[in-house]
Amino acid sequence: MCRNHKISQLNDQLRKHGLGGKVFITQGIQSLDEWRREAVINAVREFNAFTPNNDPYGEHDMGNVVVAGAKAMWKIDYYDPSMTVGSEEPADCAKTVRVLTIMLAEEY
Repeated sequence: MCRNHKISQLNDQLRKHGLGGKVFITQGIQSLDEWRREAVINAVREFNAFTPNNDPYGEHDMGNVVVAGAKAMWKIDYYDPSMTVGSEEPADCAKTVRVLTIMLAEEY
């Protein structure tokens, strides 16, 4: 399997199902009223508008959503198991901790 395809599958698993890594929401997302917060999180889960322009490496590692006036973005980063430095091999689950962060666009 192609390295980037493996990474995109692992990233989708985290983004869609919360499996295979850690998920964080920022203070801005947390401050939204409950229905908007849940709507943003659901929009991130359901995001599938990947194109060569917004996903040039085919890793499905970031995106933007707009929900009920809330402009949000999400990003997946790859860390080594100690979470002190970046992972040298994001396609290898034994060597990588995936971290999905969902934030308001203004927080980036």
